[in-house]
Amino acid sequence: MAGAAPHIPVLLGPLLEAVAPVEGIWIDGTMGAGGYTRGLLDAGADRVIAIDRDPDALDMALDWIGPYADRMTVVEGNFARMDTVADAVDGVVLDLGVSSMQLDRAERGFSFMRDGPLDMRMSQQGPSAADLVNTAGETALADILYVYGEERASRRIAKAIVRTRSEAPIATTGQLAEIVASCLPRQKPGQSHPATRSFQALRIAVNGEYEALWQGLMAAERVLKPGGRLAVVTFHSVEDRMVKRFFQAHAEKKTHVNRYSDETPEITRPFEMITKKAVGADAGELAANPRARSAKLRVARRTDVPAEAIAAGDLDMPMVTGDWT
Repeated sequence: MAGAAPHIPVLLGPLLEAVAPVEGIWIDGTMGAGGYTRGLLDAGADRVIAIDRDPDALDMALDWIGPYADRMTVVEGNFARMDTVADAVDGVVLDLGVSSMQLDRAERGFSFMRDGPLDMRMSQQGPSAADLVNTAGETALADILYVYGEERASRRIAKAIVRTRSEAPIATTGQLAEIVASCLPRQKPGQSHPATRSFQALRIAVNGEYEALWQGLMAAERVLKPGGRLAVVTFHSVEDRMVKRFFQAHAEKKTHVNRYSDETPEITRPFEMITKKAVGADAGELAANPRARSAKLRVARRTDVPAEAIAAGDLDMPMVTGDWT
């Protein structure tokens, strides 16, 4: 259907409630099919700067942008550098991970559910997953699978990949999924596909997703004006842990104030939390959109304390040493 969004924005209702009132200039750092962008504009934002590194997302925007064109600026790029395209905004929204429209297109090579070229590049530029799988050393492959995918059989899978590619290059998602599945116990009913963790690891490596999240959180802190809100939706435990630790380090700690005291505690951190803990989807949203099952939302408000850098290690960011490219 023309103009329809194949990607359902997860936790949009709770997000809009947490950041209300929606007004002024906002950044949607992961535009995708435009669900959050349209939600923000419909809720009252004066303008949304919609960023995406996927050229397909920019092309698809032509299907729905019409009614919003005079209140939108579309930017091709990585949200990790959002502070180079805007200044002093009222809010930032980040929806992390891969979108449904990317997973559903076999030619993009993100999913083992549809056989296609082994690509996985969000920007459609630079080394692909096929390049990684066919050129990285066995140790590097094992490290990527273990660190980014938490795959316990990483060494066994890496060895099988190297053995297979010595006969012919691994070119498709189906080929790789079969190799991974051959190294693991047969899938039981209700279990995820054996290749799930390996495909996640390769996608994260190809797109530098953890590096982008680390840099993006700091960029959002720099670009938000006092009172601006930062909302982040994550889809797996590592991403959520990084966001949680960022806010633990950069958000004001709630302290008990004596009601008889006239003194107001001094604000010393760049953020104060709006959500006390991660917000998940309710039963209604889960029934309508199973993708929301693992989603978590965290929201904070910017204070007037100057932005502070944070080391990747302080976020417990998984890192693979060496360079596979």
